[in-house]
Amino acid sequence: MNPRVSLVIGILCISFSPIFVKIAGVSPISATFYRIFIAWLCLAPYCIANGKLKIGRKELMIAIAGGIVFGADIAIWNISLATISATVSTLLGNLAPVWVGFLSFLLFKRRSGRLFWLGTALAIAGMVVLVGYKNVIALKFSTGIVMAVLSSVLYAVYILITKGILRKTDTLTFMFYNMLAASVFMLAICGLQHDNMVAFPAKAWLCFLGMGLICQLTGWITINHALRFLESTKVSISLLSQTVIAGFLAIIILGERLGMNEITGSAIVLAGIAVTFVKPKKNLSAEFS
Repeated sequence: MNPRVSLVIGILCISFSPIFVKIAGVSPISATFYRIFIAWLCLAPYCIANGKLKIGRKELMIAIAGGIVFGADIAIWNISLATISATVSTLLGNLAPVWVGFLSFLLFKRRSGRLFWLGTALAIAGMVVLVGYKNVIALKFSTGIVMAVLSSVLYAVYILITKGILRKTDTLTFMFYNMLAASVFMLAICGLQHDNMVAFPAKAWLCFLGMGLICQLTGWITINHALRFLESTKVSISLLSQTVIAGFLAIIILGERLGMNEITGSAIVLAGIAVTFVKPKKNLSAEFS
């Protein structure tokens, strides 16, 4: 599949996540476990039957580490969703492009370029417009806000950790070990917190299935495929559009309405994403070298 098409499909799938979390109305940790575990249960038989379990020791360690970081990221974001509004949580949780750019420069001395930072600034400005600048200015550093920001940092770390391995390892093989590690990690956390793991209403189980099959399995197979071929900075900035799409899904599913600020903000976000995909003519040869 074309990496950009794969990325679009992945973004559409993960955009359902805040909708499912809000509708389920259960423990954020339990929701995280079932989201990842259900996806792994569906993927495991295919990987076993098709011999997609071979992986090097180094790649296995990275997959496991990435799984732990990913599980923590989703759990912390789900906690923020339970304590602050979905819009503000999604806004802060999608600050990952900023952290990816900074961490890439600090750790790997990679310069993202002016167009990346221009696109990032535009996209974040659009998200501020979408939420409302007065709401952004008035934010207090509550537990929910701290959790959402921490989630965005973990999101960036996950992207940077898994970028290299996805060029060397089959996407499904990586996801098998990645989600297995995340499932074991989240199960341990659930056990330590004595979370309810069984007595859920039918509505919650349906949301678990949606999160597992749509958001996790389909969403991250396609996003991880895109990460094998596209720059991590461009993937991370593209994931900002999740906020826009989630807003439209809220209109359709939850009956919410978009005001002029949401429409304007969405347009600015999409413009910012488009800018990051523009290649300066003088750098074209370097891009493919």
